[in-house]
Amino acid sequence: MLGNLFKPSAATLASPDDELRESLLGRATASGVRVTPNNALQLAVVYSCVRLLSFCVAGLPLNLYKRNGDDSEIATDHPLQELLHILPNDEMTSVDHRTMLMSSLLLKGTAYHETARDGRGTVREIIPLNPDKMLVDRSKKTGKLIYEYHDGDVRTIRPERMWRCNGFTTNGVLGLSPIGLARESIGLGLSAEQYGASLFANGGQTTGFIGFDADIKPDVRKDAQAAWNEEHRSRESWHKVPFLQGGAKWQSISLNAEDSQFLETRKFQRSEICGFFGVPPHMVGDLDKATFSNIEHQSIQFVVYSLTPWLERIEQSIYRDLLTPLERKQYYSKHKVEGLLRGDSKARGEFYKTLFGMGALTPNQILSLEEMNGTDGGDHRYMQTSMGRIDDNGNIIGTKNLDKGTQNAPNEAA
Repeated sequence: MLGNLFKPSAATLASPDDELRESLLGRATASGVRVTPNNALQLAVVYSCVRLLSFCVAGLPLNLYKRNGDDSEIATDHPLQELLHILPNDEMTSVDHRTMLMSSLLLKGTAYHETARDGRGTVREIIPLNPDKMLVDRSKKTGKLIYEYHDGDVRTIRPERMWRCNGFTTNGVLGLSPIGLARESIGLGLSAEQYGASLFANGGQTTGFIGFDADIKPDVRKDAQAAWNEEHRSRESWHKVPFLQGGAKWQSISLNAEDSQFLETRKFQRSEICGFFGVPPHMVGDLDKATFSNIEHQSIQFVVYSLTPWLERIEQSIYRDLLTPLERKQYYSKHKVEGLLRGDSKARGEFYKTLFGMGALTPNQILSLEEMNGTDGGDHRYMQTSMGRIDDNGNIIGTKNLDKGTQNAPNEAA
């Protein structure tokens, strides 16, 4: 039992507790920067990772399939097919909806949707909900989850009307926020970005001090500092030669960007945050370790190890929450990823040739994989029949014509 792990907090905006403050303002990091899902997106590598994963998932065809014996076909007669593939509701397309779904998973760990069903229990509409306004508890009487949505008024949503999809989870009910787990790395990245902005705002020069040969009065010191700031801190005066009076001398006391390893820090943070999201660095603009010989394989690895786990989570949550127990015996959802797994034209040609020669693919199936129209008579399978079985002595027993069911006379091996 989950007990009170998800029990709604009694805190309000007028009397917030530490948990509510952290959810609204973010938790402070060692670098001094508070990190929230919103300001984390201001870091270029976080935005790039979230955009890449969200757009890739949203761009893949998602269909509902109907089992027909050993074969399957797209369930065009089922209402859920249109909701998943085209329009989940009247306000957004499937691409927009799944972009939002993935963004919620990547930034907050869980995505929630309320569903509208007809009298037979079939889903007719899918409405995304804001995870920040959802509180989850478990009923002490029934043991089932209770969903409370705080959107001005508090309303309870029955489990059978909820579509919940989790990211990485340790309890099976709520996903952990990648932003929360990576807050220190993101905070350091934001801090380095702010340092760089401040550095260039000062013309690439860090602060120092103005020294005098003799003691001066406080008002003279104040006027000198104001005059320096006025003359030498504006963009128009960057890198101009300063003129100091009265024995004043400028002394720099800070390290430059190279000495403080500013660029190295930014590169390391970019690589580390890519690791949190499971994104190859070359796919978000870091080409330091990418070559023409390995970039294709890295892209395939991205599909296998980065995208596929997310696709499986979405598909299984659809099976659990959007299909009735009776429908689960006949229907399932699936993303089509074949297009992303394509190699170069030569590799694909060899792949198709091998599967066609062993009767595994029909000509029309190959054309479909290449997004080309089929041809008449292209649904037949073909197999080469000029092959014979070799016995234990290395002799060719004979060849068998699979179409006519006849066997040729045995031939002795040379």
